[in-house]
Amino acid sequence: MISIRNVSKWYGDFQVLTDCTTEVRKGEVVVVCGPSGSGKSTLIKCVNALEPFQQGDIEVDGTSLAAPKTDLPKLRARVGMVFQHFELFPHLTVTENLTLAQIKVLGRGKAEATEKGLALLDRVGLAAHAHKHPGQLSGGQQQRVAIARALAMDPVVMLFDEPTSALDPEMVNEVLDVMVQLAQEGMTMMCVTHEMGFARKVADRVIFMDRGNIVEDCATEAFFGDIAARCERARQFLAKILPH
Repeated sequence: MISIRNVSKWYGDFQVLTDCTTEVRKGEVVVVCGPSGSGKSTLIKCVNALEPFQQGDIEVDGTSLAAPKTDLPKLRARVGMVFQHFELFPHLTVTENLTLAQIKVLGRGKAEATEKGLALLDRVGLAAHAHKHPGQLSGGQQQRVAIARALAMDPVVMLFDEPTSALDPEMVNEVLDVMVQLAQEGMTMMCVTHEMGFARKVADRVIFMDRGNIVEDCATEAFFGDIAARCERARQFLAKILPH
């Protein structure tokens, strides 16, 4: 579903990704972790072309991002993205946030878009908040609206860029519960997160990045179950974040 081949990226003279290669199969959940500044968010933003890359190629459902004739806006519409800071329109109601892209990008009628938006709002447990504005919701509620908005576009892949890092601790689980449900339903997911409990529960694979390189890419059981076999940097990372 996602094929990343020899991807490298620079910001000016600074190389932020170096020869990154991995695959995400249909229905697979892959967690991307690593220390701050390791390139995790940059890599995931390259998958839907929010960040350009200078070398290599990425294919999403058979479509190459590097091909000059690829319609990137059309591709992005098929790749759901959930950001750290929600990115909801504050002047629009929750329902309007859920329907805007459906109408503008997919060409759905208002009635159809509203019906789908409200169904997804109910799915994430927020049906009673349809007519509120984002500022009237908690952080966890806003992030669930953001997930519903991404799902409204009928994505083939969902990308999550540290979706719980801006939340108060008591709000984290309400967002993770929705993500767990999506994983159990077979959604293809690539998640940048430090929530190792989530990774252990639903991830099929864990990718560990350091200084722009993918240095570990293995099954979840191996990543957490055989820490001694991991590289030194991964062992240090796990020692800091896993409970003792």
